[in-house]
Amino acid sequence: MTSKKIALTPPMGWNSYDYYDTTVNEEQVRANARVMAERLKEWGWEYVVIDIQWYAKNAGSMRGRFQYIPFGYVEIDSWSRLQPDPERFPSSQGGKGFGPLASYIHSLGLKFGIHIMRGIPRAAAHGHMKILGHNETADMVADPGSVCRWNPDMYGVRDCPGGQAYYDSIIGMYADWGVDFIKCDDICNTDNLVPHSDQAYSRSFEIEMISRAIEKTGRDIVLSLSPGPAVVDESWHYHAHANMWRITDDFWDDWELLKGMFRRCEQWQDHVGPGSYPDCDMLPLGRIGAGFGDERDTRFTKDEQKTMFTLWCLMGSPLMMGGELTKLDDWTMFLLTNWDVLDMLPCRPRQLYRNENSAAWTALEPDSGEKYVVLFNLSDEPSELSVSIHSIWPRAIAGIDLWEGGRTDFADGLVRATVAPHGCAAYRVTSTPKPWREDMAE
Repeated sequence: MTSKKIALTPPMGWNSYDYYDTTVNEEQVRANARVMAERLKEWGWEYVVIDIQWYAKNAGSMRGRFQYIPFGYVEIDSWSRLQPDPERFPSSQGGKGFGPLASYIHSLGLKFGIHIMRGIPRAAAHGHMKILGHNETADMVADPGSVCRWNPDMYGVRDCPGGQAYYDSIIGMYADWGVDFIKCDDICNTDNLVPHSDQAYSRSFEIEMISRAIEKTGRDIVLSLSPGPAVVDESWHYHAHANMWRITDDFWDDWELLKGMFRRCEQWQDHVGPGSYPDCDMLPLGRIGAGFGDERDTRFTKDEQKTMFTLWCLMGSPLMMGGELTKLDDWTMFLLTNWDVLDMLPCRPRQLYRNENSAAWTALEPDSGEKYVVLFNLSDEPSELSVSIHSIWPRAIAGIDLWEGGRTDFADGLVRATVAPHGCAAYRVTSTPKPWREDMAE
């Protein structure tokens, strides 16, 4: 059982994937960590996460043909455990792993995370390599029928003592390095597999094996499951064994993907709670795409960016900034440091309605009692949107605009606003009348 005493609010941080793909190196990670510590930490941004293939040799060198070089060379120790590529992460040389880099990030007052793939390296299985703490070798615990469709690095792990020993050994190593966050890939979505098939079952018990291994370390490590879409019927299993799980496939700066997130959030709104979060995926903001050969500013309009950030916070989704922090612009900084919107993160969300052109949500912060209402314009034209608020909160008389500031009265119990295409109007609800002098002036 993964601890619910950690991540009591949704994790917030930076992930290397949206900008670097597989190519990030130590110098770049340190540079982004410094920006987070200097400019974002006070707003709750704290996790620095290295994404996929940190162990791969020559990662990204064949990007024109392959995202992941087929059966490429990897850095691995004698116990079948992948290690950081020493050319990209020089502080790992001499068997130190990510220990020195984690220590540096901790010295900045931040937390350190890594991406892993489900399973055991194919290179270990083919080489009949040893497993720490068990007499079986990698080929005996690997399941060659359980493989990732899009990444060639791993075989699934069998449900056996040797398989658990393998997971115990890698998670124990990560704990020794000082890892605070593990994003495990190719493990969350079983929806595209045959129901009750061996492969779907494998992913289910491998989640449990990883969760048990984390518990054995005694270290507070957030467990994040990817990719989605997660299966709503399996929410009890995610909740029991992980802290966050992806409800979408890879999310990018495309309005149709963002519009589709409203349906996913509707499905998952009742499954948000302390230590357990449906994950809307990374925030493709600012400068992204360099490792994919397409460095660019996000394609989202400013209104779409506000809509995305508001929906993620409203839903209590983890917030992982995907853009390059060393190129952080004033607008993106404004988005990431809006206290009024960030304050929604611990809330309980509730959708009021959704149709093709608009949606409305409310949220309640159970500890403070703060209440919120948000109108979303999903259409391509400016729209006058409204929703009745008195049936939900009878004493609500006005709202404080979370993005623009200022007060908006809810005349006749209606929240009403003219909203830009793909934009939103977000309010913190108040039952306090206007100041007496302002009333007299009117």
